[in-house]
Amino acid sequence: MSIFKALRVRVSQGKQFITDVRTATPVGFRGRPTIGAVACPPDCAACVASCPTAAISVAPLAIDLGRCIFCGDCVAACPEGVLSLSKDPRSAASSRDALILRAGAEAELRVRASETFARVFRGSLKLRQVSTGGCNACELELNATSNVNFDLQRYGIEWVASPRHADALVVSGALTQAMREAIRLAWEAMPEPRFVVAVGACAISGGLYDGARGVERSFLDEVIPALYVPGCPPHPLTFVNAILDLLAVP
Repeated sequence: MSIFKALRVRVSQGKQFITDVRTATPVGFRGRPTIGAVACPPDCAACVASCPTAAISVAPLAIDLGRCIFCGDCVAACPEGVLSLSKDPRSAASSRDALILRAGAEAELRVRASETFARVFRGSLKLRQVSTGGCNACELELNATSNVNFDLQRYGIEWVASPRHADALVVSGALTQAMREAIRLAWEAMPEPRFVVAVGACAISGGLYDGARGVERSFLDEVIPALYVPGCPPHPLTFVNAILDLLAVP
């Protein structure tokens, strides 16, 4: 291939990387749910009945993003059009309670920047991912954060192969009996200071597998995550922005 042909191909491809992940909006993505100002009809619970993970409650209407799989069934079932899915990928939170979305409270759903984490890890954060019974969807999206499009490494944030080199343990999957010891061994192998990130509905709440016989979630009952990244699976931009928010990266 001549140099001129190579240049033409390069120009035709354009920029493959996202120049600003802080403002990027995915095309065709089911993002953070929104609750409209329209009052629900008395005794209406169509959205509750449609939800496969019991993520919705009424009186008052609320959505638990830690259980939500962003399927959109509630939007289709709502007779008044109160519920909708935005294109906004930023839906993470730094506490479990903060994942409860209520009418008029969308602006409160933000990751609180940690001065301690920013001081210790900003510019150099090593992540170790462990799948604890996942379907591989969250794992694929997490892997995508390091590709040329999202390029998490530009912020000094990298995935590592050993928990001994990691600062944060990124957990996906529902946490199964079979992975009970493995997840604890990974956590115990990590040096201090360290923290946990729960990624996806399965890791946060059990998701579709909550209450299943093979699920054993005692690890996250004892080691409380510093960051919750909801989705089924979360978009790479959801994860990238959550980490940057936690570290107070502009």
